[in-house]
Amino acid sequence: MARKSRKNVAVLEAPKQPAMKVWRAALYVRLSVEFNGKRGDSLETQRQIMEAYIALCPDIEITEIYTDNGITGRTFEREAFQRMLADVESGKIDCIVVKDLSRLGRNTIDTGYYIEKYFPLHGVRFIAVNDQFDSEDSENSGNHLIVPLKNMINEAYATDISKKVRAQQNQAMRDGEFVGARPPYGYRKDPANCHRLLVNEDTAPIVRQIFQWTVEGAALNEIVKRLNEGGIITPGYYHASCGLFSYDNKLAGSGKWQTRTVGKILADQVYTGDMVQGKHTNVGHKQVATKPADWIVVRNTHEPLVSREVFAKAQAVREKAAQRGKSPAKKVPYTENILRGRVFCGCCGKNLHRQRHQCGYYVYHCISNDRIGKGACEAKVYVREPDLFNAILTIIRQKAEVMMGEALRLKRCDGKIAAQKAQVDQKIADLGQETQKYKALLAGLYESFVKGILTKAEYLELREDYSGKISGAVERVQQLQARQAELERQVEQYTSMADKLAAMDKDTALSALLVNQLIQRVTVNGPEDVSIDFSFESGFERVREVLGSE
Repeated sequence: MARKSRKNVAVLEAPKQPAMKVWRAALYVRLSVEFNGKRGDSLETQRQIMEAYIALCPDIEITEIYTDNGITGRTFEREAFQRMLADVESGKIDCIVVKDLSRLGRNTIDTGYYIEKYFPLHGVRFIAVNDQFDSEDSENSGNHLIVPLKNMINEAYATDISKKVRAQQNQAMRDGEFVGARPPYGYRKDPANCHRLLVNEDTAPIVRQIFQWTVEGAALNEIVKRLNEGGIITPGYYHASCGLFSYDNKLAGSGKWQTRTVGKILADQVYTGDMVQGKHTNVGHKQVATKPADWIVVRNTHEPLVSREVFAKAQAVREKAAQRGKSPAKKVPYTENILRGRVFCGCCGKNLHRQRHQCGYYVYHCISNDRIGKGACEAKVYVREPDLFNAILTIIRQKAEVMMGEALRLKRCDGKIAAQKAQVDQKIADLGQETQKYKALLAGLYESFVKGILTKAEYLELREDYSGKISGAVERVQQLQARQAELERQVEQYTSMADKLAAMDKDTALSALLVNQLIQRVTVNGPEDVSIDFSFESGFERVREVLGSE
């Protein structure tokens, strides 16, 4: 007798009890920069504690582990934490587990916001294992007083530790010990004592040469040109080659010497053998420069690269050069560089240098040949600022006419957009019905398994199948909603941008506000050969689709 298939038995059984909700959990692990070295706080131990707890919870499945290694709990701008929040908002996870409240954060206000507002708003179950807190446990009803208190204790602890660390660092500075992450260019850390500087024979000769050239009267531009032509590795690239950071880190720079880099070396008293630290302090998690009077200077802590006499001569030469540079500047009134960082040479791709001209205006010109070396740029781009501004305004007005025309076409597509939204709404409704159908099937599976109608293998197979179809439908709904919302956002922004451009007239002047709103990049090949990359040219894919199908 043929065996009767039991694949669809669950469909015939009316569910008599609600299905157990399975939470998709994220384990969040954080190790602070103020880690005290105790084994109980290690990344591995935190993970083991949480995994042991979840092993006893049949309604929780681990979806992913997020780890922030060496990040203080006083800020929530952490890479893994922000990635976890993105996964919460995308629906990938709906449960967050931490070892204790301090791993989530040590900032009372922000930690309380996530526990009391953000997580409940997004339907996220929050569990702090060692603090015996579970937002889904009715016995936690009294924790609305205990949790904020623990958060305040955690923040006070972090503040106290930070003060102690800063005090210890300040004392080390006053003792002449080096406390920085990277040694100054020309030095290296002593392998036996990381707080002591030793001469780096690979880079020290370059520092000595820079000072020698300066004493001999070479300008910063000339020194930069010599270094680049000589193929001398920059401080940023040298530190990257030593593994102190990656080459794509902004600290590595472009790989070419700049006058600013040479100027910092020439102004640094560390090359006379004195330890100079405390030039910056942290204010609200940001580094702020301190006054020279507040710097911590300890003399004769390490071997000098230049004598005090050479250092003093270099400062005198730089001061004379600065005084000479000030005299012609008075002939041209200072104006803000509203195109800073946006104007590039069409030949070599480098930033154009803005300079005051004695005739009463500014000019933009390429200085690659002066800074990098002869032959670095063949174009020798040079343009007066008034001519550049006029060219930019002409291009903006031309773009305004195009956008206003497209905005009118977009308004004629209102009916098409509304019809598209109705189709999306219908698809979402259909997917909702499909989801409810599979939820009903899923609800009856466990009872069929308990009654012996389904084997364990069949139960697991069907559960995975139905859960996958539910997840697929939910994901599709999210995609449709996101796409529709993106279209509506783009239409609104595009129309708003067209209205702003329409308000321009022939008397409109180029301003910093206009540049920031419209311009991403200006490429100059000559006074009459200018092109613009507008900031709004990208990011309107949905609008382009509508206009393209008109």
